[in-house]
Amino acid sequence: MPRFASLVTVLALLACAAGAALVAYGRWTRPIAAAGAALEAGDVQGALTPYAESARRFRALPLSQRLLDRDFSLVAHNQLAALYELRRWDDVIERAVDAPPASGPHFWAGCALFRKGAEQKTREAQLEWVTRAQDDWDAKYNFELTSRLAAALRPSADTKGTQQKNAPSTLIQLLRPELQQQHQERAVKKVG
Repeated sequence: MPRFASLVTVLALLACAAGAALVAYGRWTRPIAAAGAALEAGDVQGALTPYAESARRFRALPLSQRLLDRDFSLVAHNQLAALYELRRWDDVIERAVDAPPASGPHFWAGCALFRKGAEQKTREAQLEWVTRAQDDWDAKYNFELTSRLAAALRPSADTKGTQQKNAPSTLIQLLRPELQQQHQERAVKKVG
């Protein structure tokens, strides 16, 4: 009987510890839930405050970044995505510096750099931002696209400082040049 009583006591203590851990986790992740609710309601701006609070908590307690790495990555990813959706390119680039790798920070930074370049009025300014995206070696997702766009924006030697004659006019042409070629081939073929 004493052995059974000690087993019950140990199980009760474990249950209490597990319950306390779950309550602590619930309180810790409350801002994440609030941000998720704001996103579901379509309030992207309203989600930024709880995400910032959650990120502050993770930064204040580095051990939490390891213990709750999936939550930390989720917060960073969603914060970057919300900032990107709000067209706050500089904030995306700034926050991506400290974001965990699982949140795709280089992807978001590359996209933000690319969009900043697309908004520029002059080709030189566009080239500067696109080259920054290209030079970010970790922005592998955007490397080929930015390389092609940078090449299209650079003046060629044979055109004396003007844009290349064959520079694509749309991003779709950069992404899928074979579709443009197939379309041209179909237009040339004569039936009959």
